[in-house]
Amino acid sequence: MKNLQTLNLLPILALTSLFVKISGTTSLHPVLTGPEMVYLGSRVAFRCIALNSSPPVTYDLIGDGGVLIATYTDYEGDQLAPFFMKASATLEGSYHCKATAGGRTGVSKTIKLSVVIPPSITIVTSEPSPPVVYEGSRIVLSCNVKKGTHLFYTWVFNRKELTSSTTPFFNFTGNKLVIGKVTPEHAGSYYCMAWSMVKDIRRFSSSTEVQVIVKVYASKPYISLSIFKEGASYRGNVTCWSTRGSPPVNFSLLVDDIEVGSVTVPESLAAWFSVSVVPELDMGMARCRVNTEVQELMSEPMSLELVPVGGDVKVEVQYLFSPYSLLAAARLRCHIGRGTFPYVSWFLNDTVLLPETHLDVIIHPIQPYYILADRRRTLILIKLDPEVSGYYRCRVSNSYDVSGEWVESAAVPVQITDRILNSMPPATSPTETPTSLHISTTEVISIAFCCFVLLMLAVGAAIVYKMFDRKQDHTNITAANSSSDAFPLFTSMSQLGGQQIDASSTDCDDLNQTVEITV
Repeated sequence: MKNLQTLNLLPILALTSLFVKISGTTSLHPVLTGPEMVYLGSRVAFRCIALNSSPPVTYDLIGDGGVLIATYTDYEGDQLAPFFMKASATLEGSYHCKATAGGRTGVSKTIKLSVVIPPSITIVTSEPSPPVVYEGSRIVLSCNVKKGTHLFYTWVFNRKELTSSTTPFFNFTGNKLVIGKVTPEHAGSYYCMAWSMVKDIRRFSSSTEVQVIVKVYASKPYISLSIFKEGASYRGNVTCWSTRGSPPVNFSLLVDDIEVGSVTVPESLAAWFSVSVVPELDMGMARCRVNTEVQELMSEPMSLELVPVGGDVKVEVQYLFSPYSLLAAARLRCHIGRGTFPYVSWFLNDTVLLPETHLDVIIHPIQPYYILADRRRTLILIKLDPEVSGYYRCRVSNSYDVSGEWVESAAVPVQITDRILNSMPPATSPTETPTSLHISTTEVISIAFCCFVLLMLAVGAAIVYKMFDRKQDHTNITAANSSSDAFPLFTSMSQLGGQQIDASSTDCDDLNQTVEITV
């Protein structure tokens, strides 16, 4: 019986012995803690622990390639094993901890340590260099540092930070700022900041500002000529200018395709050349040429012929009407027979409208009632009332010789009355031309209503006539009734129709009169 019980306990004892052996050979589970990123030169602390291990416990800190960095022994158990080092560039790499206790070992997970070198000596370089480009070109700015790792970059344009969301025309690629098609708005100062961050500590280095210059392509040049008297002779002042472009530019004057002058202007887009001119003599065709680094453009040709004022001078009056057929303004043009540089003076009833200065303007308000335009050749009466009525004439002389003779036009009348101001455009005379004729909406409605009334009267009269004729055929049967019913009906319709016809006839007569005035 005892032997049977002993046999039954043998499996239990075997399992117990196996469990003890397995427990004795179970590996340790050390845990390694420490930073993943540190600044160069800072203190690095790794700590390793294998809990519930029987002391003594030996900890080994192992680096890349299995290199043993340091060893620490815990004689008390459950104590952290510290490993302290100073961060250097060679310290960057992967680390793990190996624990050994009572014949058992264990390896921790790996920590990859990065050693961050703060940025220093930051500069901005450009491609092309120097950063001077024409509009539409491509420019690349690079933020370069002498030292630094794990860097981020921030760009500042005209003291404002650039971001990809707020500035879609800038492309950020690594340490580069790329502008694919430059516009004049991209010109200005740029600088960059290179920076790194470890935990909440940020270190940065800023560059100096770099000025980006965006040049504008020059526009086709213009040419003009002014004349002035010099003793007994005359000189011409030729002006060459462009409306767009980036100085410096070179202007040249060509007469009959031969260069007679050239000048480089550093800060403007205009140049002046002096030429000799003789009245009534063709001095040739002049053209301006503009040269830049990448362009050569020519102006339209201009004749250097000086023609004195002469021939017939006359004034043409043109009345201007509003869309409601009301007189709004009067325009007087001074037509000159010949002359390349005329100066025009205007008179109302032999009184000059403006002091006869020789300011050559394109449009110039002179009084609340008048406007000069087209180099004084056009006089516009913008406020019409009886005060501006009278006889207008113009006289012309050469703008370059105030002591010369004047050529005058005949006086033309301009009569402004209240009736004219409120009337339709009158019939034109050889010197008077209306600019626009309109039939107002009220007149169109009146015409339509008149036609409708006439049509209704015609239909009504026909119906009444048929009713009266039918009742006359039955007078012997219903004489009393027909005389009492039909006659009043006819009489009332006749009265009503007569009133309507008279009224409509009056409207139509008035309307016909209005249409005749308009047409």
